[in-house]
Amino acid sequence: MVSIHKNTLQDLEFDTLLTQVAKYCKTDLGKAKVLEIKAFSSRTKNIVALHKVNEYLSSYDNDNTIPSHDFSDISKELKLLAIENTFLEVDAFRKIASISEFSNGLIKFFKKFQEYYPNLNALASEIEYTEDITKAIHSKINRFGEVRDDASDFLKKLRKSINGLKSKINSSFSSALNSYSSFDYLDDIRETVVENRRVLAVKAMYRRKVKGSILGSSKTGSIVYIEPETTLQYHRELNNLEYEEHEEVVKILKELTNAIRIYLPLLYQYQEFLTEIDTISAKAQYARSINAILPKLSKDKEMYMRDAYHPLLYVSNRERRVETFPQTIELSKENRIIVISGPNAGGKSITLKTIGLLQVMLQCGFLVPVHERSTMCFFNSVLSDIGDNQSIENHLSTYSYRLKQMNYFLKKCNESTLFLIDEFGTGSDPELGGALAETFLEVFYERESFGIITTHYTNLKLLANELPYMQNANMLFNANSLQPIYKLVLGQAGSSFTFEVAQKNGIPYSLINKSKKKIERGKIRFDKTIASLQKERSKLEKTERSLKVSERKKIEEKDKLEEINARVQKKLERYQELFDSNQRLIYLGQKIDTIAENYNNNKQKRALIAEFFRIVQIENSKRKKVTPKEKKEIKSKEERVKKEVEKKITIIRKEKKEKKRIEALKPDKPKVVLKVGDHVRMEDGRAIGSIDKIEKNKAVVNYGIFTTNVSLDMLELVKRSK
Repeated sequence: MVSIHKNTLQDLEFDTLLTQVAKYCKTDLGKAKVLEIKAFSSRTKNIVALHKVNEYLSSYDNDNTIPSHDFSDISKELKLLAIENTFLEVDAFRKIASISEFSNGLIKFFKKFQEYYPNLNALASEIEYTEDITKAIHSKINRFGEVRDDASDFLKKLRKSINGLKSKINSSFSSALNSYSSFDYLDDIRETVVENRRVLAVKAMYRRKVKGSILGSSKTGSIVYIEPETTLQYHRELNNLEYEEHEEVVKILKELTNAIRIYLPLLYQYQEFLTEIDTISAKAQYARSINAILPKLSKDKEMYMRDAYHPLLYVSNRERRVETFPQTIELSKENRIIVISGPNAGGKSITLKTIGLLQVMLQCGFLVPVHERSTMCFFNSVLSDIGDNQSIENHLSTYSYRLKQMNYFLKKCNESTLFLIDEFGTGSDPELGGALAETFLEVFYERESFGIITTHYTNLKLLANELPYMQNANMLFNANSLQPIYKLVLGQAGSSFTFEVAQKNGIPYSLINKSKKKIERGKIRFDKTIASLQKERSKLEKTERSLKVSERKKIEEKDKLEEINARVQKKLERYQELFDSNQRLIYLGQKIDTIAENYNNNKQKRALIAEFFRIVQIENSKRKKVTPKEKKEIKSKEERVKKEVEKKITIIRKEKKEKKRIEALKPDKPKVVLKVGDHVRMEDGRAIGSIDKIEKNKAVVNYGIFTTNVSLDMLELVKRSK
């Protein structure tokens, strides 16, 4: 039997977490159920619940979205159904139809996708699928929330008569209105509505001229409101018919209530099912918000929480845009108890609360924010003693309260217990309290319990170092700045940095030195050794972090280069395909040009057609049989490549145009007058020659092996002749 004490839930702020989860519920019933969540009594039920939440969470990442379950509470309606000779109103039936449709929709959905949601399907398959409820309701009530005209033959007949009478009332009233209006008996407003009836607005002086029933008058008394006599007669008939209609509607609702009453147990199941789905949905949405997962579940007593986040702290820090530091911790049969030490405000208590809250969450069916390679197990009891629990009501001091808690721990602790104790042994004389705490810890150790404690006591650190299944741990501290790093390191005790912190805060060194002399030298040396080890650990951690960052950057750069290379290769392949296609078209064009020239010379149509036919046959033999879909894909691919090439060509053309424009804006170089014997070269050329002769703006340039005639405008001066 699993039991988690209410004090433990209070210490770990589990109620606050439930309040956060409840916000994700769509219904009040779901919210109420979430706030009442407790640890599961058996391991099997717990695992099934976890898988349900995990399946719902997976629906956010696949295409098989789970249908809505936003239903209305029908608790009052169910109570009425349980009472004989009662009947439900139309709105109640609409609620019942809605809850039935939602339930049937989910049952049908989970059955269809049972491969994706096996546990949710198992939950849904326990509920009977039937459309009889909705069919029965929809046969009597329409989508506007009214009893249908064809709900009974008598009702249909009544409503037909009512509509006929209403038509007669309107026509008789219109006739009276036109008649009395022509006699100028009516006020300017002519008509109005009194007691939901159309009446004539008659001038007071003519009230005796108008036959009918007076239903009121204006405030000034100048207007009298009269219902015409003919209309009055029809209204009496209408009232009788409407009464009969009401009686018939009640009769129909009673019959429908009796028809639905036999499904009362099923309706209870529907509501419980949808409420359960609502709580599962809320758990899944909360898990999504804190990046929670389902870790590996072990049958053995082993716990490995990697990169574990405190969910409440994570949510709070995210809102404040502050970084949250995860912790990694491991418990097993070979390492049952961990003693965390280190300076205050270093994160010891929050680490303790993180481990405790995540364990409670798991045993209450919640996914937990840890690394996917984490492993967790189940404990029969989770015990905690965290914070200053001074009891004013019971007149207990902190130490008295903690002793009472330790007594409770001693009764409950066994091989299937997880205990969490913050500042173990504090509240009394350090020497005596430390000795008693050591004794308690030895008892917990002998009973093979699992636990984590935080302490400043040196004797507890030494005990953890001596016993084989117990381990020291510390919260890292920056030795230079004396600022916490909020990282847990296993295998080494932590220093409290008592004197270092005091010195940093301006306490004179003479007083610190005097204090050191009052303590045993062995303790000082031990604490100093621990402090130095922590300093070395901090340096190593810093180096490790920088190496990891460097490695990560290299990997990112490598991935980026590979991605660019792949993109370039793909583009080259596409361009090659386009080039080959265009080359083929050029070749065909050349062939056609040759054929056209031959025809022009010999005028032989038969030879022309034969040659064309031969080319077409050759080209068709090269073609592969392609489906219309493949043709479309090839065409779209070609179009895409062409657009890409055209886009790049456009950019290149723009760049060339801009270059020409800039060059045009540049001032012209002063023209050099060339003479015979000058060493020159052509623009954009490398070969240098000498001018042998100049005639009519042209020069004969001698390159040694050959000579050439070149326009003087195309030559650049390299060297003047002497």
